[in-house]
Amino acid sequence: MKTRSIHPVTRWLSAVLMCLLFTSVQAADKPNVVLLLADDLGIGNVGCYGSDHYKTPHIDQLAATGIRFTRAFTAALCGPSRALIMSGRYAFRNGSTNQDACSAMPLSELRLGRTFKAAGYATSAIGKWGQLPGEPDEAGFDDYLRFSGSGVYWNQPGSKPERYRVNGQDRTLGDQEYMPDLMHAQAISFINENRDRPFFLYYSLSHVHGDIQPTPDSPPESPNLFADNILYMDKLVGKLLTELDSLKLRQKTLILFMGDNGTGKAQHPRSTIGGRNLSGMKGNMLEGGGLVPLIANWPGTTPPGLVSSDLIDSTDLLSTFSELTGTTLPRDIPFDGHSFAAQLRGQTGKPRDWIYNQLANMWYVRDAHWKLDHLGQLFDMSAAPFAETLIAPGSESEAALAARNKLAAVLKELNPAGGIVDTGDGTGRHANKAKKK
Repeated sequence: MKTRSIHPVTRWLSAVLMCLLFTSVQAADKPNVVLLLADDLGIGNVGCYGSDHYKTPHIDQLAATGIRFTRAFTAALCGPSRALIMSGRYAFRNGSTNQDACSAMPLSELRLGRTFKAAGYATSAIGKWGQLPGEPDEAGFDDYLRFSGSGVYWNQPGSKPERYRVNGQDRTLGDQEYMPDLMHAQAISFINENRDRPFFLYYSLSHVHGDIQPTPDSPPESPNLFADNILYMDKLVGKLLTELDSLKLRQKTLILFMGDNGTGKAQHPRSTIGGRNLSGMKGNMLEGGGLVPLIANWPGTTPPGLVSSDLIDSTDLLSTFSELTGTTLPRDIPFDGHSFAAQLRGQTGKPRDWIYNQLANMWYVRDAHWKLDHLGQLFDMSAAPFAETLIAPGSESEAALAARNKLAAVLKELNPAGGIVDTGDGTGRHANKAKKK
């Protein structure tokens, strides 16, 4: 029986076609990812979390058709929070313990964009960046629009025009231009340019960091500019969803909506749920400082309307994205994240047993029911997020003692005091002012 030989050109074409098919299957398996990071937005500012005073219809719809997490935590200030998200590592490992220290981190710590690039993604960073080192294109982002500082909306009368940068070019905000709209246009342009390949969009919103200014939709003499700003932010989320729908990309796009820390001090009194204030706010180590909204939506993958009480902390994002994109994080570096990719698919997965939170030289470890802080204080968290009860020394029940021993063992293993020690002013906001004099 004769064997038919295959012409070399035919063999080459077959190999090329197989390679292209394999590549297209791989690309189809990788979701687009959009990470929306709201500024100073706590759970008391989001409708689906029970906010008494603020409406967020498009964000609520994301939750109604996806997963809403009720125990998601990050650092209580924006710089340390972003460092956790970008690095997947706790502050005592890389020194991101206060706002000023974050910008002094090694650029190598910023792995989020690089992880997606390693998986073949187009990458974009839009919005706030100033608390991080370098420029976005030095951290794995192909496309970017970044401004300095926080709460950039309009040019202020009597002040210098706001400056921002787009892909290496410095620009000046025009007097009739609204920064959130410029950011949104850049995001939409990036999505359209990369609609045929996997993309990652890190969209760090201006809203709703102070100083609060009127939005383009605010009525004259609006009585509640903060509510206006939340509603405008929600409107931008809706416009983004509409664009993804029009491009037929929603089924292949994972959207994560998250706050970067709790509600700011000025807005805390009205950020109630069921008439009750949260314990803590932005900048402190009480529950409301680091507890943030986190919503995941991936049509056809995330179970619609699921409310999850799994513990999440923001180091988990990098590990989750690494699993979803099929990349491997360096094995010689300790990463602190636990992937929740299984939960995004509606599976049980392996939920965290505890989360760790730090600001300056203050820290705590918390499980579903108890919290142990750097001073050795144990709190009963059964009434969280509205209250946390300090257990008086010597009055610990058997359950409290067991919790203390368990959480103390976690802190002993982490050993934050043996890592990079904060040299700031103790608040997490600044470097040591005494040393600046």
